[in-house]
Formats: sequence, structure tokens, C-alpha cells
Amino acid sequence: MPRAAAKKDFPTAEIRRFLEPGPIVLVSSALNGATNIMTMGWHMMMEFEPALVGCIIAPASHSHDMIRKSRECVINLPTADMAATVVRVGNSTGTEVDKFAAFGLTAAPAEKVSAPLIAECHANLECRLVDASQVRKYALFIFEVVKAHARPRPKYPATIHYTGEGVFMISGGHKSFRRQFRPGNL
Repeated sequence: MPRAAAKKDFPTAEIRRFLEPGPIVLVSSALNGATNIMTMGWHMMMEFEPALVGCIIAPASHSHDMIRKSRECVINLPTADMAATVVRVGNSTGTEVDKFAAFGLTAAPAEKVSAPLIAECHANLECRLVDASQVRKYALFIFEVVKAHARPRPKYPATIHYTGEGVFMISGGHKSFRRQFRPGNL
């Protein structure tokens, strides 16, 4: 166990470094024949079955209105080798550029939604909007994952996690606590 160490005051505006909820994802959407991709880091698991995911999608983003109106999207999990592309996607706007073409990404058909999968990503989660009650106030979309696709290997892919100020952490390692684990407690 680590020793207790002295701590200093820390700016509350920078706590995202400690609390970012998970890997950066690419959210693809479609509306009236147009497609878009956005880079997103603010998401959270909300329920296991049905699988519910909450996502913050800022009203200023092109994806916000596309997803609000179509009521569906695909959450795509890029791996660390895609980090530069993920940043470029996030630094551009779908109102000015076709992000699939501009960044060499492959739009693949989904099975249950009209938004495309991103073929290069490790996993693709087809989602339908099931609760829009918090969209206006908090930009919080609550999706049900209606179909999931994932590569079988690696089981724990190297993913990227944003910590603020243009810095990412890379995950991918794992450590098992299966013998001590109590599923009902997490």
C-alpha cells in the first residue's frame, strides 16, 4: 500500500485529470444523408442491462443536432494507434469537412441504426436515444446500446484517455483481482 504523502491545494477546474470517465471515443451520426464524427470523452455507463450509456454532447457541436434529431448514433472505440486521427477529428467541424473522407476512415453499415460504424475502431456500439430529458439542461443524452461489435483480440486494447491540456494517458494493461472481487459491490 502506498504511503500517505503531503498534498497541496489543486485547482478544481483541472480535476478532470483524475476523474475522466473512460476512453476517448469517436461518435458517428447520420441525418438526411449526411454523416459526421465527433471526438468525445465525457461518457459514463449507467446500467448493465439494458446497457445504458450517458454522453455529454455540447450544443455547439454539429453532432448535437444530428443526434438529437435522428435519436441514434454509434459510439466507436479507437485504439492508441489512432490518437493523431482522433485529435484531428476533434479539431475539425462536420459543417466544413466530411470527416470520413478527410481522415481516411471507413464508414461501415450498422445493423440496427442508420449511423455508420467506423471500421478502423476496436469496438462499435450501436445506440438509440432512450432518454432526452436532460439534453436541454445538461446536454446529457442517455443511449441504449442495441448492438455491439468488437474485435476478439486484444481483450484489453490500448485506448486513449484525455487528461486535459492536450495530454492523453494510454491504457491497455490489466491486473486481475478476480479472487477478491465481489461483483455486487462495484
